[in-house]
Amino acid sequence: MTSSTDAPTAELMERILFEVKRVVVGQDRFLERVMVAVLAQGHLLVEGVPGLAKTLTVKTLAHAVKGSFKRIQFTPDLVPSDLVGTRIYNQKTGDFSTALGPVFANLLLADEINRAPAKVQSALLEVMQERQVTIAGETHPVPNPFLVMATQNPIETEGTYPLPEAQVDRFMMKVLVDYPSDDEEFVIVDRALNPPAAIQAVASTEQLAALQASCRTVYVDPSLIQYAVKLVSATRHPANHGLAETARFITFGASPVPALA
Repeated sequence: MTSSTDAPTAELMERILFEVKRVVVGQDRFLERVMVAVLAQGHLLVEGVPGLAKTLTVKTLAHAVKGSFKRIQFTPDLVPSDLVGTRIYNQKTGDFSTALGPVFANLLLADEINRAPAKVQSALLEVMQERQVTIAGETHPVPNPFLVMATQNPIETEGTYPLPEAQVDRFMMKVLVDYPSDDEEFVIVDRALNPPAAIQAVASTEQLAALQASCRTVYVDPSLIQYAVKLVSATRHPANHGLAETARFITFGASPVPALA
C-alpha cells in the first residue's frame, strides 16, 4: 500500500524519469539502476561499448534536477590533481589559492575509468566515501547530492588498467549496458534527424536530497537485513554456507559496504 507521503515521492521520481526518457531511448534497466543509485546515495559502475547513451543519460538527469554535471575523460597521463584540484601559487601576492577540480559537481561521469592508472583512480576514494576532498590539509565538501557514475569499455584491453579492489568496493552496483533493439535504434536515428528535445527542470537538488532522506525512513524487516548479511558472509566463508566449490572463484570476500548498500 502506498502511503500519503509515498505518493508525492513516487510521482516526482516518475516525472524525472519521464523527462530523461524524452531524450534517452530504451535502456529501461539502465535508467532504473541509475535512479536507484541516486536515491540510495550509491555510486554506479557501468560497462558497455561506446555510443550507448551513458554520458547522455547522466547529463540529461542533471538538467532534469537542476544539478551540476561534470565529465572527466580518464587517460593514462591523467594525474590526481586533474580530478580533485590543487594549490596554485600567485607570484603577485605570494599566496597560494585552491583550484577545485571537476569532482565538485552533483553528477560526475568518470568516462573509461580503467584507462587511468591506479594512483589516479585512487584519487576518487575519499570523495566517493566521505563526500569531501582534502587538498593541502584543507577539507572541501562536494555538493549534495553527489553521484559518481564510472564507465569502462569491455571490448578493449590495450592501454587499460584493472580497477583496484578498494575502488570497486566504493561502487554500489555494476550495470551491463547492451545494444538497443532494432525498434529502439530506429527511434534513436529518427530523433537524430529532428531538433533535440528541450529538457525541462522538473525538480531541484534540494528536492532530490529530500527524496534521498525519505528513502532512509522506509522500514526494513530484520529478516532482510539478515539475508543481506548472509550474502556478504558467503563471499568471505563460502564453505560455511555450503558453497565450498565456489571458493576458488573468490579472491577476497566483500566488506561491510555491500551489506550497507
